[in-house]
Amino acid sequence: CVIACVDALNHVRNHGCVVIDDGYEILSEYGRKTAPNTGNGFGDAFLKWLYQNAGNPKHVLQTFIEKHPERGYADFPEDEALSKFDRADRKFVAVALTHPERPQILQGTDSKWIDWCESLRSHGVEVKFVCRGDVDKFIKRKKTRKL
Repeated sequence: CVIACVDALNHVRNHGCVVIDDGYEILSEYGRKTAPNTGNGFGDAFLKWLYQNAGNPKHVLQTFIEKHPERGYADFPEDEALSKFDRADRKFVAVALTHPERPQILQGTDSKWIDWCESLRSHGVEVKFVCRGDVDKFIKRKKTRKL
């Protein structure tokens, strides 16, 4: 899974474009989990690359996301099926919905996104799991432990 995530991020760096919010909420969240200036991990290097290219539309596009008191963001779907969706992750959905090309959201290992895929898809948000097999195994183990 680590190799698949590194490959996906390398592909984005070399051939794709990342869409973020213009208030840098996404980059700030990643910054709390990585060390772009001092860390040696691939995530650290990717975040540093994002900061360095934030003004380069060839690599990074920015979109405005408006805050909303109940849903977190105005563009986050008003849908009962998504009412328990993680508030911290709503910014990713809002960015995908505000950008005209509706970019997909790449997801590595956060298994809770699987619960929301169908509802998100019904609102035009596509989630691509880089490590879907690993996430499915994690969910299966989690369900087995509850039994």
